[in-house]
Amino acid sequence: MNLALSIRKALLSSTVALTLGLASLPAQAEQFINVLTGGTSGVYYPLGVALSKIYGEKIPDVRTQVQATKASVENLNLLQQGKGEIALALGDSVKLAWEGDTDAGFKGKLDKLRGLAAVYPNYIQIVAAKEANINSLADLKGKSLSVGAAKSGTELNARAIFASAGLAYSDLSKTEYLPFAESVELMKNRQLDSTLQSAGLGVASLKDLSTSFDVSLVAVPADIVAKLGPPYLASSIPAGTYKGQDKDVATVAVINYLVTHAEVSDDLAYQMTKLMFENLPEMEAAHKAAKDIKLEKALEGMPIPLHPGAEKFYKEKGLM
Repeated sequence: MNLALSIRKALLSSTVALTLGLASLPAQAEQFINVLTGGTSGVYYPLGVALSKIYGEKIPDVRTQVQATKASVENLNLLQQGKGEIALALGDSVKLAWEGDTDAGFKGKLDKLRGLAAVYPNYIQIVAAKEANINSLADLKGKSLSVGAAKSGTELNARAIFASAGLAYSDLSKTEYLPFAESVELMKNRQLDSTLQSAGLGVASLKDLSTSFDVSLVAVPADIVAKLGPPYLASSIPAGTYKGQDKDVATVAVINYLVTHAEVSDDLAYQMTKLMFENLPEMEAAHKAAKDIKLEKALEGMPIPLHPGAEKFYKEKGLM
């Protein structure tokens, strides 16, 4: 009896010791990265998928997810709410979010936003069905146009360009607030004359459209861009970007940014910034717009404070 009791006591002591030993081991907390992008036919989405893959493979104990959204404005609001760890957004949207511009779709100053990097420029691309005879911004009067999802970054670009050109949505016969793919479908069905899309060059939606039927690219002249001022830049869509485009077309560009929020740890922000720049070939394989991502331009025009984690990376690279 005594022997059995002794054995039971010894076993109990061993179990308690083992449990306490396990409890004292450091727990490896899993980190989560939700990458906020845009519509699946735009440029943000494939780049977000590439980032998600890079982070999932190269950051220990991290789980990633890609979320398709209405892009810039929604992404910034979600970051402020802590519902994402990293997002792509247009520079003018980021600036307006930091200022708390309610007309742009922000309820107040989004003070938790922090910058990671300037990435590539978006080109405002206005494409019309050739049969609609739209050869200038003035020719849009009396025609139908999709300006992007309501209060999206694209639609904010459209508003700014219209104001600079002395136009208003009321000048159009119809204003559609649709994402890229839906705009293209309406044009293919001859239910829409034109679409304005703010994206990287060679965006899938417009490539699809230009191979379906004849289109014209509508120029945004340099004098209108000059009235817009920063963060807008005069640029051009090179000849051959889309089928049937035989010459460069003047337009306006605005820089995209990778953005996070203040509650993301310094280490994670550092890793997200560093790994993107160390894996640019994978980004370029996802979409050619990533060819414009350059380390030396990473701080260009940043409209919000840098995250300390990103700052550490740029200091290591001698950029700060």
